[in-house]
Amino acid sequence: MDAHETILVDITDGVAWVSLNRPQVRNAINAKMQEELAALWKAFRYDDDVRCVVLAAEGDSFCTGIDRGEAIAEENIEGIAAGRYPGYPTPWMYDDPGRDVGPKACDLWKPVIAAVQGMACGGAFYMLGETEFIIASDDATFFDPHVTYGMTAAFEPMQMLPKMPFQEVMRMSLLGSYERISAARALDIGLVTEVVPRDELHERARWAAQVIADSPPLVIQGTMRALWTALEVSRKQAIDVANLFTRIGSDPQAFADGQARFAGGQRPQWRTR
Repeated sequence: MDAHETILVDITDGVAWVSLNRPQVRNAINAKMQEELAALWKAFRYDDDVRCVVLAAEGDSFCTGIDRGEAIAEENIEGIAAGRYPGYPTPWMYDDPGRDVGPKACDLWKPVIAAVQGMACGGAFYMLGETEFIIASDDATFFDPHVTYGMTAAFEPMQMLPKMPFQEVMRMSLLGSYERISAARALDIGLVTEVVPRDELHERARWAAQVIADSPPLVIQGTMRALWTALEVSRKQAIDVANLFTRIGSDPQAFADGQARFAGGQRPQWRTR
């Protein structure tokens, strides 16, 4: 794997550990990170050594969104206030800076687990909204500061609608920087699936990722496709295509092996959450 400036990547036993690595700015997303994440997600599509991904971060925070220091330089403030962005001649021409930092936007249909500590806000939701599930440390907080600083909150809260009840997304978006969702509250509303002490965060994420990576890739990806599709179509439409997903996502050898393990009395060592 090529060296990166803004992320760290390690692939071991089918698990790719991707860590945002701009801790000096709380892992804010700059143009280089956007470029590197997009390229990485696309590369993982074709890498059979990657069967599951953990998205983590260096330092005390997960990600504080788009790097405003880079995105809005002093000389650009006047143009932005008038609706013009650097490099775009009219308001009708603009590429959202978070458009391809998430795995699904880059057509990666391999499982991605997020391991979140500290602050996760604003543009972080481009990534979190496209993960399969989130594990958080007990010091994690979630918020969207856009309206506090005069910006409409649109892309980011839309990404979080599949992971949070509507009124929770609305409250978070409208209160901006004046309120943060604690890890405990995030667990209550289903935003995260587990809250652990900070020093156990990586172990818990790695365990879950390894279990997934050790499962048959075809059935894992078929399950993902089915559930994401069900989010975007009606229940009746989802059920109608479930047979197709089941047939395409069946690996005869994996099925036979699984039935043999069951018949032989083999059961996994399980954990209680």
